[in-house]
Amino acid sequence: MRSPKSRATPRGGPETGGGNRGEFVAIERLRRRLPGPPAGQVWIGDDAAVLGTTEGRVVLTTDVAVAGVHADLGLIGLDDLGWRAFAAALSDVAAMGARPLGAVVAVAGPPTTDLDLLYDGIAASSEAHHCPVVGGDLSNSSELAVAVAVTGEVDGEPGPVLRSGARPGDNIFVTGPLGGASAGLRGLRDRGGAGRDGSSEAVALETAHRRPRARLVEGETARRSGATAMIDISDGLLADLGHVADASGVGFRLDRVPVAPGATIDDALGGGEDYELVVVAARPERLAAAFADAGLRPAILIGSCSADPAERTLDGKPTVALGWQHSWG
Repeated sequence: MRSPKSRATPRGGPETGGGNRGEFVAIERLRRRLPGPPAGQVWIGDDAAVLGTTEGRVVLTTDVAVAGVHADLGLIGLDDLGWRAFAAALSDVAAMGARPLGAVVAVAGPPTTDLDLLYDGIAASSEAHHCPVVGGDLSNSSELAVAVAVTGEVDGEPGPVLRSGARPGDNIFVTGPLGGASAGLRGLRDRGGAGRDGSSEAVALETAHRRPRARLVEGETARRSGATAMIDISDGLLADLGHVADASGVGFRLDRVPVAPGATIDDALGGGEDYELVVVAARPERLAAAFADAGLRPAILIGSCSADPAERTLDGKPTVALGWQHSWG
């Protein structure tokens, strides 16, 4: 978040709120509620953040969450939107096998937006994922959007895990059961919002939608164990695994898909927003040992890569394309 600069809006106009109030006061309030930097680094309050050096490779990613597109604020809170936006960006870092260094958060929205509630979720997600908010920006707009950019590092070898590294015969794993976020959204719609007397299973599904976790430790562990390809499941298993197959020039045969309790197979195949990882590995015994040594849940074997790029099957039957994508002209 920047220090004040000249603006097209005159002092006292809608962006400043009058008498140097508004945006800059809000930035200072947010700066005070977030942790400060260690010695030698600069976070919120200058024109750009200054982070420490890294001996490895740097990864950069950005993700934007728009109210009404990525979240229904009639069903979840602004704090949930903040958490989800932050976790979604970090999930891309996890898919590279990287460790986050810091994030910048830009918020554009109506002046009536409850920034403190939004940042309750951002700050909680930042703390839970061990990734500081080091800067950002605020602006007014007719719709609420939260953009999160993350810088991460990959130290040592092997390097970042790409989508393009899968080879025929490699095994395909996921880091957990799928479909919980999609089923959680459906439950929220059925009950008209969070906390409406749901069962423990329903609450778990709601949480999967409202507060997903980026699998950062799993991603780094998989990279160090020699994973050949990875992707996070944001658009749905079939869609995201399809991206790996396209980039690698392989097909896939799925034997099983682990479904979260209370979800359906369609939720698991196409629901998206689980943010579990698809991990492709040539040496599954190394992956299993690495996950065990790290105290992680065992990765779940779901199938293998094939030499025919057109082969995309589940239980021997061709899969039907499922998943989410934004529309553009």
